[in-house]
Amino acid sequence: MTINCIVIDDEPLAIRLLENHIAKIAELKLVATATNALEAYRILQTEEVDLLFLDVQMPDLNGIEFLRSLNKRPSTIFTTAHREFAIDGFELEAVDYLLKPITFERFFKSVDRILRNVKKENEEDFVIFKSEGFSRKFLLTDILYFESIGNDIKVVLQDEFIMAPKISISELASHLQHKGFLRIHRSFIINQNQVAAISNHEALIGKTSIPVGRSFRETFDNFAGQFSAKRLF
Repeated sequence: MTINCIVIDDEPLAIRLLENHIAKIAELKLVATATNALEAYRILQTEEVDLLFLDVQMPDLNGIEFLRSLNKRPSTIFTTAHREFAIDGFELEAVDYLLKPITFERFFKSVDRILRNVKKENEEDFVIFKSEGFSRKFLLTDILYFESIGNDIKVVLQDEFIMAPKISISELASHLQHKGFLRIHRSFIINQNQVAAISNHEALIGKTSIPVGRSFRETFDNFAGQFSAKRLF
C-alpha cells in the first residue's frame, strides 16, 4: 500500500519538517513539494496524488481557495499556524487540521487514520466477473494477475483461473487504478502485493514470469524502485 503525497507550503522550514515526518512512514511516498498553489496545480496535472499536506496561508491563492478550485480533490490534511480556518477546512471534508509546529506524534495520528481507512477499503474491495453463466465475486487481495487473451480476460488466483468474456484490459486497468494493481504489459495487470521477485524485464508471481512491455517500462521502473527500497540486505 503506497499513498502518493505532496507538501504545499511557502515556508521552507515547514516543508523540511513534513519531509522528515513523511520519510518515517513507509506507506507514504513524497512525489513533490510546492511553495504556492499554482505550482501545486501543475504538479497535480502530471502526478497521481492521493494526499495533500496543504498550508492555508500562502501568497496569491490560499490553501482553502486552492482546494475549492479543484474538480478532483485528493485527501487533504491542512497545516497552519492559525486556528481560525479550521471550520472552512472541515467544510471541504479535510481529513485533519494540523497546527504548526507539527509534532511527529500529532502527524502520525492524522496519517494513521488515512492508512487504516485505505487498508479497510483494500481488504473489502472486490470485482465481479461473469463466467460460465455465473456472476462471481472475487476479493482483489485473492487475485494474482490478469491476462488479456483475445477479447477475454483470464483472472488468475492461487489455485484456479476463470475466463471472463468481452472485457477490455484498458478499462480493467482504469478500474483497478490505486487499488494495488499495475499494468506492466499490454496483456498483463499484476497484483503488486503478490510479486515475489523482479528483474529488469519481468516480475515473478508464484512460478509465473510476467514480462514487462516496452510501453510500460517507466511505470514498472517506479514500482521496482519501491520494491527494492523495502529490502533488508
